[in-house]
Amino acid sequence: MAPLIELSHAVEIPLEAAIRVRAAAGLTLRQSTIARLAVAAEGASDAIAYGDQPILFAHREGRTIEHFGGEFPPLLLVGFRDGSARPIDTLSMPRARYDGEEIGLFRVLRGLALRSIRQQDPRLLGRVATISASISQRHLPKASFNTVLDIARAHGACGVQVAHSGTLIGILLDANAPRAAMRAAELAREVSGAGLQDVHTFALNAETGLIQ
Repeated sequence: MAPLIELSHAVEIPLEAAIRVRAAAGLTLRQSTIARLAVAAEGASDAIAYGDQPILFAHREGRTIEHFGGEFPPLLLVGFRDGSARPIDTLSMPRARYDGEEIGLFRVLRGLALRSIRQQDPRLLGRVATISASISQRHLPKASFNTVLDIARAHGACGVQVAHSGTLIGILLDANAPRAAMRAAELAREVSGAGLQDVHTFALNAETGLIQ
């Protein structure tokens, strides 16, 4: 599944497609330039321009705060969006105002994310993602979040991630666990049965290849 950028006026395009169009025109841009342009156009963007690089990214400023180095632990991701969710108009979306407790928790998560990369620990990274997603619920809630958490726990997933400036949700699975691909397929079927839309399963830094 190509990651999506959510643009204003309810238009969504895959960033990968935009990069290919630009490459066909003979224009080469740095990743940091792509990120800044995306934020200038949308008001906010995920770190899609950096591909699979594990980084801490300021999604409202389009800049990298920290490169964690190394690579993500091997993961399978079941990605989807809430069936009732509408595209986010990031230009009019208010900025999140985190309180002191949340800011302190983000500092802890930053250290745990770095440890998960260094130790190649998918479950630790999943816990980091889930806590971050829970914080996001106060600022950009996903209606199906609790349902997704229940499904993830029932299938022994590593955790749940959400787009902090969009509608995408994902469930993370350890790609090296027994029957990982089969478990991902079963999870995807349950997610679809729960009324969630645009369900895709793909691999991140795993040797299993594309699942569907």
